[in-house]
Amino acid sequence: MDKDNIKAPMSGALSGVRVIDISNFLAGPISSMFLGDFGADVIKVERPGTGDEIRYWGNNKDGVGLMYKLVNRNKRSVTADLRTPLGVQIVTALVKDADIIIENYRKGTLEKWGLDYETLSKINPGLIMVRITGFGQTGPNSHRPGFGTLAEGYAGFASITGYSDRPPLLPGFGLADETSGLMGAYLALAALRERDQNSGRGQIVEFGIYEPLFTLLGPQVVDYDQLGIIQERNGSRLPFTAPRNTYRTKDDKWVSISGSAQSTFERMCKALHVPDLINDPRFLDNRLRIQNAEALDDALQNAILAFDRDTLIELFDEFGAAVAACNNIAEIFEDPHFIARGNIVAVEDSELKGPLKMQNVVGNFSRTPGEIKHAGPKLGEHNREVLIDMLGFDADMLENEGYEIG
Repeated sequence: MDKDNIKAPMSGALSGVRVIDISNFLAGPISSMFLGDFGADVIKVERPGTGDEIRYWGNNKDGVGLMYKLVNRNKRSVTADLRTPLGVQIVTALVKDADIIIENYRKGTLEKWGLDYETLSKINPGLIMVRITGFGQTGPNSHRPGFGTLAEGYAGFASITGYSDRPPLLPGFGLADETSGLMGAYLALAALRERDQNSGRGQIVEFGIYEPLFTLLGPQVVDYDQLGIIQERNGSRLPFTAPRNTYRTKDDKWVSISGSAQSTFERMCKALHVPDLINDPRFLDNRLRIQNAEALDDALQNAILAFDRDTLIELFDEFGAAVAACNNIAEIFEDPHFIARGNIVAVEDSELKGPLKMQNVVGNFSRTPGEIKHAGPKLGEHNREVLIDMLGFDADMLENEGYEIG
C-alpha cells in the first residue's frame, strides 16, 4: 500500500515519514512526539480498554489526563492488544509501510510476542526499530525493569544534585525520560538518513534510559579519569565556573546568575555597584573564584538584596551583564518574551471541549515549520480510519474482538 495514497494528517519537514509508536509512558512517546511535531505521521498503538498508562498520570480535567494530551499530540490513536494474535497482526500490517517503530518494553518482551526485529524486518527491510529500555539490550543489568527515576540515580545525576549535608536529590520532572525522548528522536533520524542516503536498509537503534543523561552530565568522566575527582553535591554551584547560583532579591523573588566569562563577571560587579570585587585577590579569575565560591556568593547576595527583581534585571541589561528571573509557571504565562516567541500555544481539543495550552514546538524553521495540529487523541479515536480504511480489517471482526470502532 502506497503511503502517499493514505490519509496522513501532517505536513512539515518530516512529511512522508511514518512512525508506529507501540511504546508506553514517557521516553518512547516523547520521541514520537518530537517527530510528529515536524510532520511525521505518528500512529500510536495502545491497549484496548485502558490505553497507555500515561493517560492516568498526573492531573486530570473531567477524568481526562492532561499529561497524555501534551505527550501524544499530533498522533493518531489505534488500539491493539499485542499479547494476542490479532494485536500482532495489526502491528505487522502497520509496519509494512512504516519507516520507524518505537518501543520501550522490557528486554525480551517483543520477542515473546513475535514482534522482534528479525520478524518485522522480513516484512519491511527498511524498517528502523528504536528500542528504549532501562539499561539497554546488553550488559548484566539489561534484564532489569527501568524507569527514569532509577536512571537519574544510576547515571550519577542525583549524587551531584542537592546540598552536601542533605540526601541526593531527584529532579521535579521526568528528566531522564525526557532526555531519552530527545535522543530517541535524534537517533531515529540519524538511522533514517543512513537508510535513505546509503544502504537502503533499516536497523535497530537501542539505548538505556540512563545513557543520554550520563552523557549530558559534563566532564565527570574525564575529571575522574585524569585527576581522581568525584563531583559532590554543592547546591546550585558548578565545579567549573563561578559565580553561578540563584540569589534572592529585595522583594523576596529569585534570579539566576552566571559569570562564566571574565567580562561578564566584571559587568555584573559594576551593575551591582560593587566594582571592588573585580580586583579582590580572591576573585581575579575564574579558577580563583571557584576556590572562593562561598565568599563570592555571600558578597553577591548582599549586594543583590539592595534591589527588587525588576530593577536588578534592568540594571544588568544596562551594563550588559547576564541575569534571568527564576520563574514559576504562572510568571511564565505572563512573561512578554515567552509570549513574543510563542512558546505556549493554545490547541483545540474536542475531548475537553475547548482549547488547552501547552508548550509549543521547539525550533523555528524558515520554510517547513513544525506545528501542533491537535492534542493527544481519545483512545482508539482513529481505529476506523487506520484499521479499517487504511489496513482493511473487517469492522465486525474487530468489534467481536472488543475493539471500539468510531
